Amino acid sequence: MKLALDLASQGIGQTSPNPHVGAVVVKDGKVAGVGVHLKAGEPHAEVHAIRMAGAEAKGADVFVTLEPCSHHGRTPPCAELLVEAGIKRAVIAVLDPNPLVAGNGAERLRQAGIEVVTGLMEEEAAALNRFFFHFIQTGLPYVTLKSAATLDGKTASKTMDSKWITGESARRDVHRLRETHDAILVGVNTVLYDDPSLTCRLDHPKKQPIRIILDRSLRTPLDAKVVQDGLADTWIVTEADPEGAHASALKEKGVRLIRMGSGRSLAEVLQVLGTNGVTSILAEGGSEIHGSFIKEGCFNEMVLYLAPKLLGGRESLTVAGGPGFSLMEEATDLRFTGSEWLGSDLKLTAVRKETG
Repeated sequence: MKLALDLASQGIGQTSPNPHVGAVVVKDGKVAGVGVHLKAGEPHAEVHAIRMAGAEAKGADVFVTLEPCSHHGRTPPCAELLVEAGIKRAVIAVLDPNPLVAGNGAERLRQAGIEVVTGLMEEEAAALNRFFFHFIQTGLPYVTLKSAATLDGKTASKTMDSKWITGESARRDVHRLRETHDAILVGVNTVLYDDPSLTCRLDHPKKQPIRIILDRSLRTPLDAKVVQDGLADTWIVTEADPEGAHASALKEKGVRLIRMGSGRSLAEVLQVLGTNGVTSILAEGGSEIHGSFIKEGCFNEMVLYLAPKLLGGRESLTVAGGPGFSLMEEATDLRFTGSEWLGSDLKLTAVRKETG
């Protein structure tokens, strides 16, 4: 199963909206076939593993990280394939919460006389597919808040200077994080002050995430990189008239405008984005945006890069701005899930207890 999970991780960043799945066929104690799902619409992991195993699949065990599908979608059901191949035992890490599967795949195998074992490395498998599980169960994108800060929690000086807080290793890790999400989200102030590209700048990125700008009054400049560079899709969520002159000019540049009524909540924004197929979002700020996500409870995970620097100043920006909570007991509780040294910087990851 460890090998199957390692295989599944190879698809991170390129299978959306499908889950990450790995499969291993074992016959007489030896690996006979392996497979991984690499892209939506292409063969599933079980298909690759069975094809590689060939005749050795009959009477073999299959280890798969997610319950085999039992429905006809863009590809045939994998549960039927395992039955036809003559698999003797199926070891499944975690059941699929998708209502189209939800135990039906495992049940189909049992009906065919195949021994089914579930729960092996379940926690690891669920963590690997946390974006998919959350989206399937809620219809909302999984939201990761990302920030880089000094040791005293500052993300920019009082003059809005923020380059660079962390070192090269941490900044490169951010690009790997971008690659794993469907979209990057920022507020318009980040565009106005930093003019970022918001792209994944790894040597050979698997994909470029959609760039989503929250811009209530449509202040995004026509000469902004996210408008001009053509390196990735740009969506702007706005309250402004989509037929106005500035809006029309943005649309001519290929920008997609999503108009929402005044006073929209982040929950409503996420609902619209989920309806448009966005399963995961990396919210990169700035401070006010993070504060809003925290205040409204609309996030799932936090990734914080801490640099060994002290900036100070009550006017310096912090990781999360806005009004905040009045009482400590109102604070959002998280659970640490990881820590890692990246050069001289410390990367911390945590999930909300309600979603972790």
